[in-house]
Order: sequence, then structure tokens, then C-alpha cells
Amino acid sequence: MLNKLVPRLGRGLRIGVAPDGLALVRTSRWRHERALLLGTVRAGGADPASIGVALSMLLGEHATAGWPVTMVLSDDLVRLWQVTPPPGAGRMADLEGAAALRYQALFGTFVGGWKISADWSASQPFLAAAVPLPLLEVLQGAARSHRFHLVEVVPQFVAALNQFRKLHRPGAWFGVVHGGVLSVAAFDGRQLAAVRTSPIPAGADRDWLESHVAREALRVGLGRPERLQVCGPAPKGWASSAGRLKFACTLFEDETDPLWPDSARLALSGRAP
Repeated sequence: MLNKLVPRLGRGLRIGVAPDGLALVRTSRWRHERALLLGTVRAGGADPASIGVALSMLLGEHATAGWPVTMVLSDDLVRLWQVTPPPGAGRMADLEGAAALRYQALFGTFVGGWKISADWSASQPFLAAAVPLPLLEVLQGAARSHRFHLVEVVPQFVAALNQFRKLHRPGAWFGVVHGGVLSVAAFDGRQLAAVRTSPIPAGADRDWLESHVAREALRVGLGRPERLQVCGPAPKGWASSAGRLKFACTLFEDETDPLWPDSARLALSGRAP
């Protein structure tokens, strides 16, 4: 029997999509209503067909017609990179060309088969993201089949960066922890310099974090940041403590139920407080 969901003002649905699992969460703008985990399902991998099967299973248990839905994709399903606009760029075509060329240089292939979106800027470096077209077609097909309104498809890192943008401090780098992976945006002042993603080894402590940040700073040609601001289920030992002088580390408060799976945490990435 379908779990009938009745659309109401101020409520929405969010779906976390990752290679190992998906989750459906109901959210509300009303502070007295907490986010509600409606369902989860395992996925069989990162290929669009496997995700499509899992998504059908998840949505097949819930009547989602008429609901506004945001889908948050784990960063291992997308590609993220920094783009420096060419001198004298004055047209969107100039920025799109620069993004495509940078994509080819980083990933060794043409951008065909991927949908690029970005925080386009002709005056400063900007973040670009690409989603595989077959995956995007699966998500859009689910919206048509289940008659919900697909409001947004967004990578987790982009969602989190937008969510905490107002809290970003000058001189700080920004990080997201999900599924045992740390994604970091390196900033040169207020300008984005690079996006780096690395697995977090078992038992990674503050010493590992300091060494990791120092290596990434060398790779992107920057000095070590004054502060690293991190969201997601990061190890508590990463937070700043007495005697730590290399750089400060701020862990944004994680209000998600600790018993929720990573896919549900993923679904809430970027949610307005």
C-alpha cells in the first residue's frame, strides 16, 4: 500500500542519491516540525540504471504527486572543478568555453554526455559542476512518472557551500564530510582556488587533518589556511583545541539524527535552517 503524502504549504521532499543508497526525507519550513525520514533503499552502484531501479523502489512506496522535490547527489556521482574566466570574457559562450576546456584538462575527456552548471562569473574564478546526462534523464523521468515537481538537482558540495556561504570567514577553507570522504574548497582570500576530494582513512585524527591540508595547499599553490570550516559528520577530534596553532578548525553543528544513514544526511544537505 502506498504511503499517501498530502502536499501542504511550507513542506517539501528531499531525496539523497548516492551509489550505495537513497533516502526520502520530508522537510518543513515551520520550526515546530522536524525533518521526517520516510524511507531508504540500497542502490547497486553509480551507474544510472542501478540508481533508477533504486529510485523506483523508493518512490514506489510513497505517493509523491504534486510535491516539490529537491534531489541531492553525492559528490562521487558528479564532477566539480574551479574555472578561471578568460581575460576580457563578456559573453556566456566565453565562460562556457572556459569551463569545457578546464574540464577537458582535468578529466582527460570532452564534456559530451555531461550537463554543466556553474556560478558563472566573468570577473572571478567560479565553481562548476557536471552531472552525467543519463543520470539526469533518470531523475527527470522519475519526476514525470511519479508526477512530482523536480525543483532542483544539486551536488552535495554545492548545496552545503551555498547553505553555509554567509558563515564563511575570510582566510578560511570550507570542507564537507560524507560517506568517509572529505571534499575541500580552497580559497585564496574570498576567491575559490580549487576543489579537492580525498577519502578519510580509518582513525584520521587532527594530525592527519593538518598534514592533509598542508599537502593540499602545496598542490594548489597556496599558503595554509587560517581556518578550516567543516560540515557533516566529521571526527570530533578535528575541532580546534588548546595548543593547536597551525590552523583553526570549526565543525558546524550537525543537527541530523545520529541514527540516520548517510543517504538521509545527504538529502538534508543545503536545507535552509
